[in-house]
Amino acid sequence: MTEIRGADNTEECVVTYSTLHTVLSNTPYALVLLLGAAILVLALGGAAWSWPAALGFVLYGIAGTFWIIVALCPHCPSYGQRSCPCGYGVIAARLRPKGDAAEFSRWFRRTIPPIAPLWFIPLIVAGTALAKSFATPLAILTGVFALNAFVLLPWLSRGHGCKACPQREQCPWWTRKADHGAAVG
Repeated sequence: MTEIRGADNTEECVVTYSTLHTVLSNTPYALVLLLGAAILVLALGGAAWSWPAALGFVLYGIAGTFWIIVALCPHCPSYGQRSCPCGYGVIAARLRPKGDAAEFSRWFRRTIPPIAPLWFIPLIVAGTALAKSFATPLAILTGVFALNAFVLLPWLSRGHGCKACPQREQCPWWTRKADHGAAVG
């Protein structure tokens, strides 16, 4: 799915994703934001700031997407191409000049930590609310959030987007998973 081109021996993606695939690839992340916002509203009950907190969470998630687009995507071989399963590469090309693909791993390590709280804020807020007063709807919503954020989203990323990515050998997330599998197997 990838091929090596050029004198500098850099890999480029040769896969092209359809608009439908791009939408489907982004759906689990969108669900992280929507389910997380719903958890905040439900867990914070009737608090006057529950809706602003939910809106802030969604805006934080959208800002996180743009953070990835402007900081990480310029260093990816999918920059400017439809070979990016989430479509960020095409957007990045409109916003930033191409970066050095050899810097992808370094930028990955810098880019991901600021958005990681998106996966934990809803769990912390829900856990606190459930510890004070158990509510079945909140528990179910939290379970659905956890399944989507920690099972579905990584499974789809690794099984589809990461599988065809020429950066997977240098990607901190992919190599950590591969190293773990090698240690276990």
